Amino acid sequence: MDPIELLLHPVRLRIIHALSGGRLRTAGELCDRMPDVPRTSVYRQLGLLTEGEMLEIGDERRVRGAVERSYRLRPDRPTVSPEASSAMTPHDHRQGFAAAMAVLIAEFNAYLDQADADPGGADAVGYRQATLWVSPEELDTMLTGFGDLVAPLAANQPGPGRRPYLISPILFPGEKPASPS
Repeated sequence: MDPIELLLHPVRLRIIHALSGGRLRTAGELCDRMPDVPRTSVYRQLGLLTEGEMLEIGDERRVRGAVERSYRLRPDRPTVSPEASSAMTPHDHRQGFAAAMAVLIAEFNAYLDQADADPGGADAVGYRQATLWVSPEELDTMLTGFGDLVAPLAANQPGPGRRPYLISPILFPGEKPASPS
């Protein structure tokens, strides 16, 4: 299965999010984290992600006579290349966007279900939208600047005082302005 097929699925995306930041988790821990997903689906999707070289077994141990595996993201995992993204059909992009939104909603609900969630306060939750009128050059400058700002933070590892934050920039052009008459 190619990276696009692997990633255009909400449960597989949720598993990838759950393992981000160097996390090592067992199938049981992933099932506990996604109680709305049947256990059989979690196991099936773990198998597909492992076969697709997105995940690897990070640890194995015996638990009551069975082997319990812990999974992690492969550092050399396949990604969706710009060329592959350009070759996607509008249907593929709709499916990808729907999967990404389903994951975002599920992750946000899981966050809100935490006893110590503080969306309006210390957690600084944001989901604002704005319209920017930009030229292609200004868009490129903005995207480069955003990448430059986020890249060093994306390299951070878990540590004291750090908490993972899910960032999900969504960018697409709005309606084209009417041509001047």
